[in-house]
Amino acid sequence: MKGSDVLAPQGTLNVVREGAAATILLDNQKMRNAVTKDMWQQFVPTLHMLGADPAVKVVVVRGAGDHFSAGADISALREILLDQDTGRHDGGHVSAAEQALADFPKPTIAAIDGYCAGGAWQIAGACDIRMASDRAAFGLTPAKIGIVYPLSGIQRLVRLVGPATAKFLLFSGDFIDAREAAALGLVTRVIPQDRFWPEIEAFAQRLATRSQLSIHAMKDLVDAIAEGAADVAERSDFWQLEMAASTDAEEGISAFLAKEAPVFSWTPHRPC
Repeated sequence: MKGSDVLAPQGTLNVVREGAAATILLDNQKMRNAVTKDMWQQFVPTLHMLGADPAVKVVVVRGAGDHFSAGADISALREILLDQDTGRHDGGHVSAAEQALADFPKPTIAAIDGYCAGGAWQIAGACDIRMASDRAAFGLTPAKIGIVYPLSGIQRLVRLVGPATAKFLLFSGDFIDAREAAALGLVTRVIPQDRFWPEIEAFAQRLATRSQLSIHAMKDLVDAIAEGAADVAERSDFWQLEMAASTDAEEGISAFLAKEAPVFSWTPHRPC
């Protein structure tokens, strides 16, 4: 699916479904997909809807047209970052959207083409996997406009790239290309632009055929380990019991020995 194939009204999140994969499309093309307050607010209900849909196994987040996103809408930045409960400008709608993405139990892929700047990085950074075209450019730009990123976004950046690289990116606000982003740990894979969208679609559909028990379990455990959670062992015990009660392992082993494609059947016990 090319960026020009799907157009939505300015300033919306649009959901496009292809088989077991759903795409959340950031669409505000007149502003290089800058994320407005309304768009930030749409993340939580959109992810709740996709999480509750058993037909959706993978979610891709991308921008419409030629860019992932130029970041938060600067003209409404104070309102966007305002925490309604505390009155502090420490994340507000940005942090709520970022946390909803980070907590989403199904696999998420940020497909980054063109610019990924400012608050757009917090969207990409909250996804499980970040894949970039070779023409993507990344800029973490708080020092250029005199703001302090929300704590959750800084913590996630430090976990991904380490404190020294995080300081380099945040202090300078300099843009880096996709290859350097991959070398620094911001993205997982760089793909030539002419093959980018077909490979993203193929990868998402491939994840949908894997054991969802394995994916949900390992997503939960990897995140818990990365965050230093105190209950990692308990979570592991839970997933081992889930595996024992499921038929996925039996199906996977039998299919492997028979040189056939497995058909896994595990689904979450309750809506995600």
